[in-house]
Amino acid sequence: MLQPHAGGDRITRSGREGASGVTLRAVLLAFVTIIGIAVAAFYLNLRQMTVRQFGAGVPASAPFTALFLLTALASIPALKRRLRFTRQELLTIYAIILMGAPLVSMEVLCWMLSHSIAQQYLARAIPEWQTGFLQLVPTWFTPTEAAAVESFYLGHASVPWSLWWTPLAAWCSFLIALVVASCSLTALVQRQWIQNERLSFPLAEVPLETVSESEAGPGGRSAGLALVWMFWIGLLVSFSIGFYNSVAQWVPTMRAIPIGPVTVVPWQNVGPLAGLGDIDIVLYPWLIALGYLLPKELSFSCWFFWWSRVSLTMLAIAAGATPQRPDEWFGNDFPAPYWQGVGAVLALAAWTAWTARRHLARAVRVAFSRGSAGHDAEEPIPYRWALVAFALSFAWMVCFCWLAGSRLQVAVALIGLILVFFLMWARLRAETGMGFLSFPLKVEAVMLGTFGSTIFKPQEVVMIVSARWAYYPGYGKSSDIFPGNAIEAFKVADAARIGKRRLTAAMAAGFMLALVFGVYVTLTGIYHYGFLGLRGGTELGEQLYGDGARIFNELQNPSPFEPATGLALGAGAAFAIFLGMMRQRFWWWPFHPIGYLASNTWSMKWDWMPLFVGWLAKALVIRFGGLRLYRATIPLAIGLIGGDLLNQVVWGAIQAIARRAG
Repeated sequence: MLQPHAGGDRITRSGREGASGVTLRAVLLAFVTIIGIAVAAFYLNLRQMTVRQFGAGVPASAPFTALFLLTALASIPALKRRLRFTRQELLTIYAIILMGAPLVSMEVLCWMLSHSIAQQYLARAIPEWQTGFLQLVPTWFTPTEAAAVESFYLGHASVPWSLWWTPLAAWCSFLIALVVASCSLTALVQRQWIQNERLSFPLAEVPLETVSESEAGPGGRSAGLALVWMFWIGLLVSFSIGFYNSVAQWVPTMRAIPIGPVTVVPWQNVGPLAGLGDIDIVLYPWLIALGYLLPKELSFSCWFFWWSRVSLTMLAIAAGATPQRPDEWFGNDFPAPYWQGVGAVLALAAWTAWTARRHLARAVRVAFSRGSAGHDAEEPIPYRWALVAFALSFAWMVCFCWLAGSRLQVAVALIGLILVFFLMWARLRAETGMGFLSFPLKVEAVMLGTFGSTIFKPQEVVMIVSARWAYYPGYGKSSDIFPGNAIEAFKVADAARIGKRRLTAAMAAGFMLALVFGVYVTLTGIYHYGFLGLRGGTELGEQLYGDGARIFNELQNPSPFEPATGLALGAGAAFAIFLGMMRQRFWWWPFHPIGYLASNTWSMKWDWMPLFVGWLAKALVIRFGGLRLYRATIPLAIGLIGGDLLNQVVWGAIQAIARRAG
């Protein structure tokens, strides 16, 4: 159902693996870069919060910036003759960084380490939490000693490592198991998505087009920055706009270029027109470029179904519903957009597995058949080891929840739902690059909102919400980023003919290095500056308070089962399946089920316009210039994305230095 039409807009590169590219110097350089990124991430993302999507987020700025700078150094004639980095080596470095960079961020390690200790600290100001739910939190979730809790928030102290060893062992093992399970699933389906279905992978084109390769004399070939002039035009335009607007925020006399969001029609809070919400102008160059790279039916469906959602919201208000903005309609009453979106997620995840059934059946046969050695030689992980790794990591996460007080069936449901969401997000990343999309609802909202909290034990409510750091917010700024980064790295390896098995081992080692060093940097930095001394802590603190308040409210006022929720889920699932079946049956069908899913996310209120501009530009280019002109302009779009990523780091560093100097 989700396969691109034959003869679609993009021509992807694939082929059998050639030379590896996973050399010792590339791996060591990637490890050194990960250590540097971890230190920079703490300062830029947590301490100063001048770069929001430094390592986490999609697209993240740190991996691309590292690749760009390394490639620029390798392009200097004197260094080029001496180093002779190949294109494969530089892309190997990028892939390893892609798996390690997200860890040291506000949304991954910092939230994981802060979520339970924050409840201990906040309970001083909210005494009812002490008897309301804190006695249900396992003692091995976090240090509970008053001195350790207070120093965590106020700083100017050393890390009490003896009190942290047990919580670190518990939560780091959960994180490792979550990444192993989700990436094992990704490894099992990567061939289906990359070679059989030929998904577009628009974000993977950014590193692939940034690094070129040319003859370097008698010594062979060496890598350098892209030589296509349209790539540099796009990069300079996007970088210049972003840099100018960043400076304009600091200089009142400068007028920023209005790329958005700029409200042109404010919200009308009465009558059916309230369903329009705020009408904003949003013209982010990188997002327009992504819309340009997407298949036309997908970008068209995103903005078309957004306005269909707006129309349904206006209809509901006209029928007597309370006036609300379309992006604020979180309830399960008609049109229940976010619950429709969850239904679409679950239905499309099931359909994705169904379309890959032959490939998965073959993987199982190869894994457990004698004499099948070598049949999976080109896979990132042997099928047998991928299945074993998935089973063991899934079992440990279920055991973790059981030790925390959950029943086995609830633990299986929680971990299973998280992995379904992760796999579907990886699919979205592979097919659309839409890492900027938040999922319609989070896992705890789906479990507690669908069934009601009355059917769960109090310890299960605590566990479901305590794991929120692992799956929130769902658009590439939590642990869900890892399977998406893994599938993108596999695509880069496939296109550049890098040995996937050696690359996977190097990526795993890079992840573990980032985890160990990241835990040290994060805890040392927090106990030095204090959580209250982190600019990123202000935003994260709201989430941490919300986690505790959610647990307390669910335990004090359990929510009942509401049939309307099930109806909305079923409607979203049925409509997504209908769109997919029509798309599969009729080649001319213009609507894509992923576009319907995307329209039922919060961020589409801003994303629909740049996607519309990208869709319109692509349609006009193909209409008047044909596919030849479109292919020639792809580097321009990729440059627009790269320029934005580069500006985030450059300006973030300048802003951090200025704040420190001030």
